[in-house]
Amino acid sequence: MPAGQLDVLSGLGDRVPPSLAEAITAMPLVDHHVHGCFVRPVSRAEFEESINEGSQDPVPVFMTQFDSQLGFAIRRWCAPRLGLEPYAGADEYWETRNTLAPAHLNRLMLAPAGVEHWIVDTGLSSSTIATPETLTRDSGAPSSEVLRLELLAEAVAARTASPADFARDFREALANAAPGVVGFKTIAAYRCGFDIDWSLPDARHLEQAVALWTAPWTAEPGQELRLRDPVIVSYIVHAAAEYRLPIQVHVGFGDLDMDLHRSNPMLLLPLLRQPAIRDTPVMLLHCYPYHRESGYLAQAFTNVYFDVGLSLNHVGSRSLEIVGESLELAPFAKQLYSSDAVGPPELHLLGSILWRRSMAQALGDWVRRGEWLEGDAIRVAGMIASGNARRVYQL
Repeated sequence: MPAGQLDVLSGLGDRVPPSLAEAITAMPLVDHHVHGCFVRPVSRAEFEESINEGSQDPVPVFMTQFDSQLGFAIRRWCAPRLGLEPYAGADEYWETRNTLAPAHLNRLMLAPAGVEHWIVDTGLSSSTIATPETLTRDSGAPSSEVLRLELLAEAVAARTASPADFARDFREALANAAPGVVGFKTIAAYRCGFDIDWSLPDARHLEQAVALWTAPWTAEPGQELRLRDPVIVSYIVHAAAEYRLPIQVHVGFGDLDMDLHRSNPMLLLPLLRQPAIRDTPVMLLHCYPYHRESGYLAQAFTNVYFDVGLSLNHVGSRSLEIVGESLELAPFAKQLYSSDAVGPPELHLLGSILWRRSMAQALGDWVRRGEWLEGDAIRVAGMIASGNARRVYQL
């Protein structure tokens, strides 16, 4: 596998049995939640802003984002892909990177990640971000798509004749879109939080909510039609659940426009307990710092799955602790790999490297202590790397 060229388990010595290290290094991945990478050159300021998930503000003049766990991981693991020594300085790294075209950078970083299938959330699509087709071209691995429910609802609301028609029009749009995707996604965590009434609204309450939501846009169409109403969010999630395709749910760590305490997945219990949801796979994404709560829900509900993808890049050398905690309670058949990478292709590569290193160390420790058989460790790593995603998304 291309990932083997990176010697991703370098420096671990005898902490990981050699055959386990070899298996995890070469293991193909399904990245079950990812975005495209940059397709145009970016400035250093734009690059540094793009490696800070929590803020879209300019980096203050007194600091650099290279002085972070993620920045150190980029210097350690991505510098060799640019022909530099590991741990190259931030200025040297940037100067070398800045001479390379985006497509060349993407090819350098994507293929060695060892991803054999990308499941792409196109909700962040813009002229600066690669499409799934471009991601496939630059990586050599096929792509599938997930559909953001809130964006579809906003598109429907902009063209529906009246609030009374929204339910019918949304279901029609969903039916047209479903054959082309492998799952759906809700960003309720950003739009209204999880502490809402998750019951299916009746027609009257839904029409009232749509009327209230769209009234300012109807009066002045130039305004942004941004869905924040919890009644409508609950409705679109219920409508999507009828297709029994996986529904991805952003949980925990994210941008500043989200109230982190309202994205605790335990607040989803009223939704998860509803019979209408029980046969639909619910995929809790990222989950940090609520990865232990997510593990509990994956253990308690047969249709709940989770990953710790986004967090691993941002905690860098502390990723072992996050992966170890994610393996505490949840059945291993309920866990998946993701990177949630967007923008710099370094993030697509680092997601793979840090997951492989963390998984190898966590499982290797149990094998060395005689608590696990090495064959079981390899089998479990393979389930999380790709097997579970292939089963749930029916790839």
